[in-house]
Amino acid sequence: MSHDVPDATPAPDRFLSAAGLQFVTEYHLATLSTLSADGTIHAVPVGFTYEAGIARVITSGGSQKVLNAVRGGIATISQVDRATWLTLSGTVSIHDDAETVADAVQRYAVRYRQPRVNPLRVAMLVTVTKSMGSAQLLVPKTP
Repeated sequence: MSHDVPDATPAPDRFLSAAGLQFVTEYHLATLSTLSADGTIHAVPVGFTYEAGIARVITSGGSQKVLNAVRGGIATISQVDRATWLTLSGTVSIHDDAETVADAVQRYAVRYRQPRVNPLRVAMLVTVTKSMGSAQLLVPKTP
């Protein structure tokens, strides 16, 4: 099926059902895929958070995924748990301002753990434009 950190009672989401919103709060790692300079896919394991159509990844500013995101402008995050899976794709932007990075770190700490201090940390924000996955995780398409 394909189409374009909630609290206990999440607001309706454009892409994810209540089950999908729950799935992206559980402790699962994911893969982040970006395009390398030679056109191949660069896929790495990441932790991420999601709210209101924005997926957030924290990382070091000079990492390959950041270089790829700056150059290519798109990214895909995929999370899987046995037969349940979710893929979120969209445009990616890199943020190094203290407020955006602190917000992303706080969200990450809630879902995973408090990350180590990293003065080079940036926040990668993926503005989701497409979702795919197990049917129960997605908002059904309207005809």
